[in-house]
Amino acid sequence: MGNIHLRDLLKIAEDIKNEKIRRIVIDILTNPILSFSSVKPLISIEESPAAPRKHHMFTGGLIIHTYSVIKIALMLCSIFEEVYSISIDRDLVIASALLHDIYKYYQYTKDVKEGGYKAREDWYLSHDYAIVAELASRGADDELIRVVSEVHGIVPIKTYEGFIVHLADSIDARFGEYHQNNILMMLKYFENSSCKPYAVLDEMIKRFGVKIMARLYRDRDILSEIMVNICTQSSSNTM
Repeated sequence: MGNIHLRDLLKIAEDIKNEKIRRIVIDILTNPILSFSSVKPLISIEESPAAPRKHHMFTGGLIIHTYSVIKIALMLCSIFEEVYSISIDRDLVIASALLHDIYKYYQYTKDVKEGGYKAREDWYLSHDYAIVAELASRGADDELIRVVSEVHGIVPIKTYEGFIVHLADSIDARFGEYHQNNILMMLKYFENSSCKPYAVLDEMIKRFGVKIMARLYRDRDILSEIMVNICTQSSSNTM
């Protein structure tokens, strides 16, 4: 309820004007399996956090982070175009924002012990290298591969598009971590033996959506009530 979903990212991808870039982005979003490896993901993109124990650590965090990065990047485009009168290729900005973290879901699995998610131990390839390899495998042009590579700094940042998405990624990651950590600190304050903060945060967002965190940050009584209800309804094995 109230969260962003993969269909929302696909809707944004449809706005890409360059036909080849749009086709490759939609192809990856609708069929995100890595073509060059036999390793299979253990969770879905819709489930995946953006970074377990860091920013957007909860179910659906990857999609929410990606959506926010796109929104921030496009706002930065507008600001920089107005202030500095530079020309920015928004197709490349949208495409690289959509794809920059897409294969993170290959890196994670559910954390049965503590709740939430953790890094899997049987996968060797970081998401930033995985997307570059997959783009090359699917015949993407060099300009898209270059900008996506720049977002995480695995190559020197030489384009406005790569730098803008790099900035947007950093902004949302830092804000997302700050925002959720405020709630986690409060959950740890209420922690009891039958319920773990990471699991409560995850369940809370699955039930009510990510926007509930802003409300709960200002109302400890409601947060406490929700935590008690979640703990009561869930067994100690899952919490």
